Amino acid sequence: MAEDRADGQGASGTEGGAGAGGRRGARNSAGDGGRRGARPLSRRRLGGGILALGGALAVAPIPFADGAARAAAAGPRGGSGGRARTTLRHGSAERAGLLPGQLDRLVDEATAFLGPSPAHPWYAGAVLLAGRGGTVALHRPLGAAVRYAAYDEKTDTGVELPPERRIAMAEDTVFDLASLSKLFTSILAVQQIERGALELTARVTTYLPEFGRAGKQDVTVRQLLTHTSGFRAWVPLYTAPTYEGKLQLLWDEAPVSPPGTAYLYSDLNLISLQLILERITGHTLDTLLRDEITAPLSMHRTRYNPPASWRPKIAATEDARRPWSGLDRGLVWGEVHDENAYSLGGVAGHAGVFSPAWDLAILARTLLNGGAYGRARILRPESVELMFTDFNSGFPGDAHGLGFELYQHWYMGAMATPGTAGHTGFTGTSLVLDPTTDSFLIVLGNSVHPVRSWRSGSAPRVATADRMARAVAVRPAHGRTAWFSGMAGATTATLTLPPVTARAGVLRCSLWWDTEPDADGLFLEASADAGTSWRPVPFTTVRAGQEPLAHPAGTATGWSGRVWHRLTADLADWRDTAVRLRWRYTTDRLYVGRGAYVDGLRIDDGGSPVFDEARRKDAARIEAAGWVVSED
Repeated sequence: MAEDRADGQGASGTEGGAGAGGRRGARNSAGDGGRRGARPLSRRRLGGGILALGGALAVAPIPFADGAARAAAAGPRGGSGGRARTTLRHGSAERAGLLPGQLDRLVDEATAFLGPSPAHPWYAGAVLLAGRGGTVALHRPLGAAVRYAAYDEKTDTGVELPPERRIAMAEDTVFDLASLSKLFTSILAVQQIERGALELTARVTTYLPEFGRAGKQDVTVRQLLTHTSGFRAWVPLYTAPTYEGKLQLLWDEAPVSPPGTAYLYSDLNLISLQLILERITGHTLDTLLRDEITAPLSMHRTRYNPPASWRPKIAATEDARRPWSGLDRGLVWGEVHDENAYSLGGVAGHAGVFSPAWDLAILARTLLNGGAYGRARILRPESVELMFTDFNSGFPGDAHGLGFELYQHWYMGAMATPGTAGHTGFTGTSLVLDPTTDSFLIVLGNSVHPVRSWRSGSAPRVATADRMARAVAVRPAHGRTAWFSGMAGATTATLTLPPVTARAGVLRCSLWWDTEPDADGLFLEASADAGTSWRPVPFTTVRAGQEPLAHPAGTATGWSGRVWHRLTADLADWRDTAVRLRWRYTTDRLYVGRGAYVDGLRIDDGGSPVFDEARRKDAARIEAAGWVVSED
């Protein structure tokens, strides 16, 4: 089901993108998140044959797309790709290079959403899985896989099963992944690009001539994968009684915007891609999934249309009845929840895949490995790079690779970086991959059980992703500790130095920052009147091996590579004046980044220190409000 990112009300919602524009809506009283603003974002360094030309993307000849012969040499399961084929095992947080206390808090925060969030539970239960490298450090079930028999719309309550008939969530519980299914379809498409059977820039009509009706003749494969085709979010294909009738609705569907001119997340893109794949391969999508992904990777519990014998191990979804559902089906349990996927026999490009958390962790590890896992290879490293490359630079705020969303704080939380990739699903699922820290987070919840209207926003996804990001330590640049701004939302934290007087003053320190771009920021300010008023202090930062970067407004925001930078700030404007300097870190009420760290604060006057936090008496005079001393 295509989940509407505001709430997904109605017969079908959209999850995975609701189109450009507007910051994802304000949190409710339980901390639910909305959409982040369409503002300029840092861009992932483009590679894998992609060239950025004046803000528009042009696709250069893809190294592996010059024919099936070259692709066959390495094949989807052959070739080394030059990367270690890390495999997974359970292990401690320490072994994963993660902070155990933060993982404990991740579980606590996720557990809180089993209660009112704000009026009803966000999910009946969930399975959390988090890891780094080859170590799964957290694999925890919460709540119930099956709790309700039905939904009572008159009282807005769930009809609970008696305790002996409820089924607790387990590590191996299988979930209806909803729109996470789109990632599998996208991988299958990129495999065909590798083999030369599919071209990224080709028109869809090259493979499906009948697709070109109603103004869709110029839609390309790339536009399907990046949700820039112009399709609206969804259409009720399930209203057509025959398969041919459903296709007719698709062929006759006209774009709501000219192809390539806007971002609008749509299930129809991946349904169209499914039809292409089935046409060019001669195989159904479920067969392709098994043969090309799940069998090579030994993802034995991932498939379309799970057999009836699996039902006791599957998380139930919704009491599907009109008017909130498009179809009257009663409690959906063991069958796909999405109405269109259901009407297509359970096999669809946009929804229908069922999987447990461990299988998804294998997929995550495969992608972070560059397309290989153990002895199997399903993609070349260049292909993975292509999938994680932003093709939507012309649509700020809607960064998107091939099938994968990029840099989306609204569910990736503080794990979001220009290279972070992921997706969500309407049933309450999400997958986040952060190549910068080699970490991954999977949250599988049955949040439409017993009804979709109980859940809003993505608060559990954000809370767990924030905590996962915090679990990756930032080590001080000097010594054992550094000043840390924290990661609280709707906060102003200040770190104020004592007054100093200098003729040729220069502030020096090490700086590390990662904030939600533009919405949150770090400011260097000075006051010559004992803190009554403050003005910006321009500064310069330099990262090892790179050119200096000027910050003329005295501000740092967004992505900085999650590495330490050396900072200098000329204090000539305050020559021979008693001046106080402070760092001010501000966040809004929606999302945060990993925060900011300051270390090695020192003010020199002609080469001699007039303040040095390495001196105990100077350090004791620093005033911290909201900032804390941190080892990690």
